Amino acid sequence: MVRRRAGRWVLAGLAAAGAAAAIAASTASGGQSGTVLAPPPDGRIYHAAFPDFGGPEDRVRASRIRAFERDAGREIAWAYFSNNWDRGIAFPRASVDRILATGRTPFIRIMPRSGFGEGGPDERYTMQSFVDGRWDGAIREWCADAAAVGTPLLVDFGIEVNGEWFPWNGRWNGGGRTDGYGDPALADGPERFRDAYRRVVTLCRSEGAQNLTWFFHVDVGSYPEAGWNSRFANYYPGDSYIDWIGISDYGPLVPGDGWRSFRSRLDRVYSELDALAAPGDKPIAVLEYGARESRSQPARKARWIKAAIDAVLSGRYPRIAAMSYWHERWRNGDGSVSNLRIDSSRRARRAYARAVDATELSSDLEFEPR
Repeated sequence: MVRRRAGRWVLAGLAAAGAAAAIAASTASGGQSGTVLAPPPDGRIYHAAFPDFGGPEDRVRASRIRAFERDAGREIAWAYFSNNWDRGIAFPRASVDRILATGRTPFIRIMPRSGFGEGGPDERYTMQSFVDGRWDGAIREWCADAAAVGTPLLVDFGIEVNGEWFPWNGRWNGGGRTDGYGDPALADGPERFRDAYRRVVTLCRSEGAQNLTWFFHVDVGSYPEAGWNSRFANYYPGDSYIDWIGISDYGPLVPGDGWRSFRSRLDRVYSELDALAAPGDKPIAVLEYGARESRSQPARKARWIKAAIDAVLSGRYPRIAAMSYWHERWRNGDGSVSNLRIDSSRRARRAYARAVDATELSSDLEFEPR
């Protein structure tokens, strides 16, 4: 077992320096060696966050991590950030190194998009282009650079895939048609994403990147609501490719959004998440959750945060082994502001800090051999 604690790698029976060397050697050897993120022991839950790395979600700074942890009153196990491919496919080594220097584990959100527009296809990074191998050379280089880091990393590809706001959603890659790609019994859009993700994982393994833990990430709400899109299994790459299952579950994000219960929305999809993999085989992570500050209802956000964390800590969702808060403030196109940060008000900060001050939470990641 390998544990990430206070900036050191600890492997049973080895000193810290030897542990790091063992991980690097294991990763470089290829095959079935390497490490994978394990659930925390004793039924605990990892505490993590996206600590506001800016609008494109990739301006990684140690100061942002320290500021979030100061407000939370607790360290984070991983720092979540985006690897945008708008300027080409490149491994974010500088960002990874900055996070590792703080003693936290990098969690890389691979965002295969050529721009930041939402609600339409991407003419460059279609899922078919991945299936066809158009990007194989660049992806191999990305994977080799990931392997060269020599320490465990966390990765997801094409987040919230059942949401049409992102170009990797099935709507923009064949939709519910069944006559344009692959198995005629399956919807083309989800099937293309599934096969694209499989290809990325296969390429990384071929380059010896056995230090990557792969997450499959959906949203609690499916848009469009058609059956071909709302069934998570249609997109799932399969147990041999995925290590963890992740979900986003937000409260209101922009003015006009209603206060949607974290628990009631998760209740509606939890059984489907649970059924994606063999019983007990894949841990689940709440990869994104949060709610905007409401000046007209100043206590609502604090209550929402507390209720969300309490719901998971209660044991209501036994497969959930991690929670990662989305800590960001942005300006919308109409000039309004969406402030999800935990320090958006004293009430919100206090509610978050009190909720995460729980023995059920852990800031120390545990890794095990594959």
